[in-house]
Amino acid sequence: MMAPPSRLLPILRRCRSSRARSLSSLASPASKAVVYDEHGAPEQVLRVADVAPVQLGERDVCVRMLAAPINPSDINRVEGVYPVRPPLPGAVAGYEGVGQVHALGPAVTAPLSPGDWVIPSPPSFGTWQTYIVKHQSVWHKVRSDVPMEYAATITVNPLTALRMLQDFVQLNPGDAIVQNGATSIVGQCVIQLAKVHGIHTINVIRDRPGSEEAKDKLKQLGADEVFTESQLDMKNVKSLLGALLEPALGFNCVGGTSASLLLKILRQGGTMVTYGGMSKRPVTAPTSYFIFKDISLRGFWLQKWMNSDKAEDCRTMIDYLLGLVHEGKLKYEMESIPFGEFSLALEKALGKHGSQPKQVVRF
Repeated sequence: MMAPPSRLLPILRRCRSSRARSLSSLASPASKAVVYDEHGAPEQVLRVADVAPVQLGERDVCVRMLAAPINPSDINRVEGVYPVRPPLPGAVAGYEGVGQVHALGPAVTAPLSPGDWVIPSPPSFGTWQTYIVKHQSVWHKVRSDVPMEYAATITVNPLTALRMLQDFVQLNPGDAIVQNGATSIVGQCVIQLAKVHGIHTINVIRDRPGSEEAKDKLKQLGADEVFTESQLDMKNVKSLLGALLEPALGFNCVGGTSASLLLKILRQGGTMVTYGGMSKRPVTAPTSYFIFKDISLRGFWLQKWMNSDKAEDCRTMIDYLLGLVHEGKLKYEMESIPFGEFSLALEKALGKHGSQPKQVVRF
């Protein structure tokens, strides 16, 4: 005989309470992370440490990281010279990456399932670890039919290239842009994204051994012209452009003399956007460029852009960029290294082994 409803209620309450306790005790596996307690030289302050399991909140998602890059901005955060840094001590390094959903909190409403590939979007501190627990709102599901290295690196560099091409000057098919640092990941992305939209690119690289090989690689990506800095150090530099239109837009990530060369090439009323300063030298411009050429100098910082009201737009653009990767229209050089060899990856990222591709750590 079935028990009366009044006797069933305590039993149901106990069952629900037991289930709630079980769900609330859900925790991540123990993790390993690259952490630092003070700012300084990365090879001196970074260490790999064990991290205790983390309890999942009601709407938290536990992600097993698959891969994360070592970006220059990551190094700058560790050094303490980047404008935005995680709190110390016990900061976990890394800012972007891709992972796989491992477990979901009991009240997660996002369309996520175990096994899905996700990235923090906008990027979030602490990606250099094997497991991460963060609120569902942090994670954006991405396609898993592309190499994981691309999913891990799609935000910081490719999105910078896309936004700079679209945010400063109205470009039409047949127009041209000029950039230095063309062999960088951003530079490689600018070339390919411009090509997709019918924009020509004039690219500037450093004078160094292997520059001819670098020129060939950039042209294979779709670059129209590639010059070394010394080739542009001439009076009638526009004679090098041939049939190309004078560029309306320039991208500078070097500074110093290299930035001045871009200004020489820009057309009347052109704009140069600075997004980096690898030479650590200031951007200087002759007074005549402002008075007689009406040149504009602008700056771009992706993190500021993403911290505005662009979060949802950001995710749509990431999906678009990963679609180009899937179609073979966007690619760049990377080297994948196991997490157990993190010290070697860091050395390469710091330039201690000469010029190296982007370092991506696999967990």
